[in-house]
Amino acid sequence: VNGLLMTDSSRAFPKAEILVPENEWKFWMDDGEMSRASKGRMTELFANNRRVFDALGRKVTTYAWDKEIVPGVTAVGTPGHSIGHTSFIVGSGGKKLFMQSDVCNNVAVFAPHPDWHGFFDQDPPKAAATRRKVYDMLVTEKLPVQGYHFPFPALARIEKQGGGYRVNVMSSL
Repeated sequence: VNGLLMTDSSRAFPKAEILVPENEWKFWMDDGEMSRASKGRMTELFANNRRVFDALGRKVTTYAWDKEIVPGVTAVGTPGHSIGHTSFIVGSGGKKLFMQSDVCNNVAVFAPHPDWHGFFDQDPPKAAATRRKVYDMLVTEKLPVQGYHFPFPALARIEKQGGGYRVNVMSSL
């Protein structure tokens, strides 16, 4: 979200269409949810998200999970890190890749221990359940994954290991 604005609060990408998961947008723009937010991190997140989207004139296009949002890119609900946290399946030429966003923020900790919680997850039990669901799917489907917080080059395959998972970094598809 913060990358959408320049330091002077102008649009970083003035010609870009900003797409936001519909349940994420609904949560952050709901005054009732904001009034119930716990003090500290959550109230700061509400203030920051609204600051950014207000600077954009709240001009966004919302989209639903399990829908193709642009050709070859399907949104996948992966809630827990945030209420509407979303990952993507990118496909082309018969090949697919899972882009996991923040399903696993620290691969050295949360892949082998998927039920452990991080302070940065808004719903820690949901984040842990999502990690297991996604990683089980990646193992079963042998689907490569691009992880925002993986070591370079951020491309891997997931394998079961004990009660958790092992991330095998790949050099290429």
